[in-house]
Amino acid sequence: MKLIDLHIHSNYSDGSDSIEELVQKIEQAGIEVFSLTDHDTIDGNLEIKQYIHPSIQFINGVELTCKMKDIKCHILGYNYNLKSAKLHNLIQKGKILRRKKLKTRINYLKEVWNIELTKDELDWLYSRKSVVKTHLANILVKRGLAEDNLSAMKKYLDDCPTGNSRFDGEEALNAITAAGGISIWAHPLGGEGEKHLTQDEFMQKLVIMKEYGIQGLECYYSRYNKEESEFLLDCAQKNNLLISCGSDYHGTNKNISLARLNTEDTRIPAEKITILANLLK
Repeated sequence: MKLIDLHIHSNYSDGSDSIEELVQKIEQAGIEVFSLTDHDTIDGNLEIKQYIHPSIQFINGVELTCKMKDIKCHILGYNYNLKSAKLHNLIQKGKILRRKKLKTRINYLKEVWNIELTKDELDWLYSRKSVVKTHLANILVKRGLAEDNLSAMKKYLDDCPTGNSRFDGEEALNAITAAGGISIWAHPLGGEGEKHLTQDEFMQKLVIMKEYGIQGLECYYSRYNKEESEFLLDCAQKNNLLISCGSDYHGTNKNISLARLNTEDTRIPAEKITILANLLK
């Protein structure tokens, strides 16, 4: 069976690996098809191709942080035109939103927890292409204020009121479509560290996501067990949606290995990943 991973992060967003390090690890893992899906940035996709061996199939990707009506969600975009003006404009807008959220969190740490970041810490944060909560959490861990970034986020950052800094879901889907890409609902039952949705909760959200034009579901995911994946597969098939897969690998920032597509870490036949027929034409 081919090893496939369509949900991977680098240090262009909240992963720990540089692009070159990431490609080396992908080769070592024996992955044959992969996508780079950093949060709200496509810059890593502009760099990565120079490092990839011709035997490995690469699909450009992105993970957009969105809100569809009252649904907070992440939308994966694949195989888009890297030069799309509409997508670039959306991502530029996202940078502004993320900077605003970052400033709010920095002030929150100072005012609520009496934690003031140093100049070096601030310079590092502001030098990054895409800053997320994990970056602040890593600083707190380095200071010895938490054992790991998940507990740091839970204690110091999760209660910070940041307002809505997400893309409008319709705008995000339109940008992916305009760029010739395919849109997939990432970890639709809930991502890393999140309480998983019940089947009824998911079905209510799926109605709205379909109305907006989502094209597929990430049915195979590192934190989903066999029953959860089978439920999502059934939903995808009944609703004529594409099936995707991804580990959500973040290097040392999350305890997830490359190409892990379920809690059992069993391999999935490529023919079950129906999105591949559209991506590898």
